[in-house]
Amino acid sequence: MLLNLYYFWSLILFKISLVFLLSSLFFLINDFSIMLEWVMFNASSISMSFIIYLDWVSMIFSFTVFFISSMVVLYSKSYMGDYNNSSIRFLFLVLMFVLSMLLMILSPNLISIMLGWDGLGLVSYCLVIYYSSLKSYLAGMITCLINRLGDIGLLISIGWLFSYGSWNFIFYSDYCITIMYLIVISSFTKSAQIPFSSWLPAAMAAPTPVSSLVHSSTLVTAGVYLLFRFFSQFMFSSMILLLLSLLTMIMSSVCANFEFDLKKIIALSTLSQLGLMMSCLLSGMTDLAFFHLLSHAMFKSCLFLCSGIIIHMMGGNQDIRLMGSICWVIPTTCTCFNISNMSLCGLPFMSGFYSKDFIVELGVFNSLNIFYMILFYMGLGLTALYSIRLTYYTLLKSYSYSPFIIFIDGSIYGMKYSVVILSFFSVSFGSLYMWLTNLDMHFIMFPFTLKIMCLFLVLMGLYLGYELNFIHYLFTYKFYLLNGSMWHMYSHSYGLFKLGYWYSGALMTSLFWGEFYGGLGLSFYLNKLANASQLLFLGGLKTFLLSMIIWFVIFL
Repeated sequence: MLLNLYYFWSLILFKISLVFLLSSLFFLINDFSIMLEWVMFNASSISMSFIIYLDWVSMIFSFTVFFISSMVVLYSKSYMGDYNNSSIRFLFLVLMFVLSMLLMILSPNLISIMLGWDGLGLVSYCLVIYYSSLKSYLAGMITCLINRLGDIGLLISIGWLFSYGSWNFIFYSDYCITIMYLIVISSFTKSAQIPFSSWLPAAMAAPTPVSSLVHSSTLVTAGVYLLFRFFSQFMFSSMILLLLSLLTMIMSSVCANFEFDLKKIIALSTLSQLGLMMSCLLSGMTDLAFFHLLSHAMFKSCLFLCSGIIIHMMGGNQDIRLMGSICWVIPTTCTCFNISNMSLCGLPFMSGFYSKDFIVELGVFNSLNIFYMILFYMGLGLTALYSIRLTYYTLLKSYSYSPFIIFIDGSIYGMKYSVVILSFFSVSFGSLYMWLTNLDMHFIMFPFTLKIMCLFLVLMGLYLGYELNFIHYLFTYKFYLLNGSMWHMYSHSYGLFKLGYWYSGALMTSLFWGEFYGGLGLSFYLNKLANASQLLFLGGLKTFLLSMIIWFVIFL
């Protein structure tokens, strides 16, 4: 039953993804879109309607979500073990996750976006705590609480648009620019930008197939997609927010170079790419941000699924210092792992090269500040640096783990199919998308030195990343601790909660007179009266004689 259920839903999701792909091509060629509106009810001047907006952008993003989901479900059939209620629960949680994301993609209505947004948050919490350990519970709490901060922006936006009579932001272009700041705050928390970055590595407590789905096309990309949708209505730029997104890219890349947990390194690489997408959006290059979003989804899902196979074969070990030379045991998985890793660092003619190279070149062409361009180039070089470090530790270094681990396991053959298919898209998707959407028609004229700067930085990052593995002893323990804690971002994120707690405590102190003269004061005095009467009646002989004298005097 379980085999049929996993295969059945994988096939259904794959067929739906093909429908979305063909529809996106049809919409792109004919250059039109469809809007379906269902008016639920009218109350006074408020119209509550549900809108589905179909264009080639929403279609191709839905194709990416459903295609990766079908590969993840196919992979999970072997990864999640035998038939039991827990595996069935996992499957339906993944399907609910995809449904919530679809609700957010297709509707330009803030109410339905909020439903999909909260659905993503709730289901992600259930998936993070899936293994029911203390670490999972703490990670789920961090994920849930920090994502709650992002809901504040959406809730205030819904209240703001209430005065306009409708929550369809697609109709407001001029006088609603102020809600853009609220949407940016929501997107920053969901996409884990500074200062809300600490929840994203903590979410690695979830099973690896979920991490692949979350970090490629669903939860963390929801903020980028929401901003992309709003940018089609409003042109919005802020140099401070651009600096924050670039600092997120630099911070996560530096931390990934000094991390030893395999899944956390890949999570931090996701964070650096999200910083690149956000900085691309905030500098006005919306089409390229969406292009990088799709190509990143392909190779990052492949990278996570390959890491899941490696962890499975290593008996649950995630420390890269204990890995090494596993390419002799699982050559197909290691080949796909290397392909997606090289695509991540932007090696020429891989999927990630087309978007990254184009983003940096257009950023220079658009006359960005020299400081911002230095940060762009630094992020590009650091990406190559941690990619080759990961390759060295997992594939080239000598094996350092227990010799009693049995690598021969037939269960991984079911996982290999999805990994091989995704690795094919890690190579070809960038060029295919670029030719389909005519992005290669942009004319950019550069001197030779600037043109090869991206390639030079990638190659320099590869060389430095390899050399860094031999001089790791030069860095102190405290330096590793600083980068392992993401520059103490955990405490910074919780500062907002502490501030609210302190303020509410001070407010309760100033309003204590209301409690004093209310129910709390009454119970306090009744307590004192009961204690006094108890002391009186249990006081012994002296109290008894004193009460006799008092009553004797009264009645005389």
